[in-house]
Amino acid sequence: MKYILMMNTMRAGAGVPAWPRADLQAHVAFMKNLSKDLHESGELVGAEGLSFPDQARQVRAGKDGAPITDGVFPESKEFLAGFWIVDVETPQRAYAIAARVSAAPGPGGAPLNMPIEVRPVMSAPPQEML
Repeated sequence: MKYILMMNTMRAGAGVPAWPRADLQAHVAFMKNLSKDLHESGELVGAEGLSFPDQARQVRAGKDGAPITDGVFPESKEFLAGFWIVDVETPQRAYAIAARVSAAPGPGGAPLNMPIEVRPVMSAPPQEML
């Protein structure tokens, strides 16, 4: 079954960009190794890091269908920093991968223990919706 693991991180304008270079490099190396391991095990469907919230916009359709944008939202407490989609046999395996992501190193190499939301990916709408 496929799961999306969503990494929510610290408030915009704080955190990673202010880390010492060596800590940032260790964090990036951890994330690269994680993706490599998941790819080699055949569990990785896809993974992406996302830009910071100062580049985000909310979009909705106007009366004529043209896009109306709103944003930026740098005052948000947390933001989606990236995600992995994994294809694993059990929810427990998805949770184990999420725990590994959560323990990514931060300043001084200490585990960040950041929250990782794990959610099943639907392959089709539930039968009751059809």
